[in-house]
Formats: sequence, C-alpha cells, structure tokens
Amino acid sequence: MKKTLSLIALVLASTSLSFAGQVVSSKKVVVAADESRFRANEWQVDTSVVGAGGKYNSQNGGGVGGNLGVNYFFTKFIGVGLDDSIGGFWPSNKSGPEAVDSLQANLLLRYPISTWNLAPYLMVGGGASWGTASQGDGNVGGGVEYRVTPSIGLFADCRWLYGGSSSVGQLSYALPRVGLRFAF
Repeated sequence: MKKTLSLIALVLASTSLSFAGQVVSSKKVVVAADESRFRANEWQVDTSVVGAGGKYNSQNGGGVGGNLGVNYFFTKFIGVGLDDSIGGFWPSNKSGPEAVDSLQANLLLRYPISTWNLAPYLMVGGGASWGTASQGDGNVGGGVEYRVTPSIGLFADCRWLYGGSSSVGQLSYALPRVGLRFAF
C-alpha cells in the first residue's frame, strides 16, 4: 500500500509539472544611459586665438589672429566644420605685418572618451587664403577637446596648410588654435 501511494504521489507530481506552463522570469533588463557629453546631431560654435608659422606667399614668417567657426556632427564620431582665421602675418624679410584671411572647410573625425569628457579628433579639408596673394589650399591636422559641461568645451588643435603655385607663391604653414567651443 505504501508503494502504491508513493507511486500515485509521484505520478501526480510529475503530471502537475507538465501542465504548469512556461516559467516567467521577473528580471528586468536595464540599459545604462549614455553619459557622454559628446552627442550626435550636435551643433558647435568655436572662438579661438590662432597662430601661424611657416611659408605664406613664398615668404617665411609667423603671425597671430582670431578664429570663428561652426561645426555639425551627424553622429557622435563624424562631422563637418567651417572656420575663418583672420590675423597678421609677419614675413621675416619685411618690417610690418600683412593681413591674412584663411577660410577652411573640414571633415571631422572624433573619438569621444566619455569617462574623461575628452575627444581627440582628426580633420582634413581645404579652403583658401587671402592677403597679398590669394590661393587655394588643402589642410590636415588634429586636436583634442575637453568638455567642462555638456555645452562648453576647451579645445586645442593644429593643422598644416599646403598649396599654392610658383606664380602665386608657395603655401606651407602650421595653423594652431586654442579656444572655447559651445555645443548645442
């Protein structure tokens, strides 16, 4: 009799488990929010101090001026930018400065490091420089931006401008910038 009751209990227990249905878990998957201060679809406005050193209009020299720019990032990593540098260039063989304006358009590639609020970036593009000689140019460079807040950053970069012709004069100089960047 004990064996029969044990067998019936075992059969009832196994059949009740077979009709129990699917096991449902009450665990929820939580995805951490993106804490990066660098965003996709981000507009930026730059203001900076700009320097120059190298060869402009086939004359060696250096200079200093100001720069304004605007950038747009399609994704967190890829954007485009346009900036204008205006300043004075002092050729080594002349006593006074020459006014120079350099308008540049760039493709920007950045790699945000969210834990440090830092984004190193590369830029490549082209534009034109005006002064005693007007000439088209290409440029390549890189820099780094540190975001103090989600909307305010400090940046430093440098690019090498190259181009010109023998009739206009060779262009080969560095264009470093240090400034503030406002992101929207």
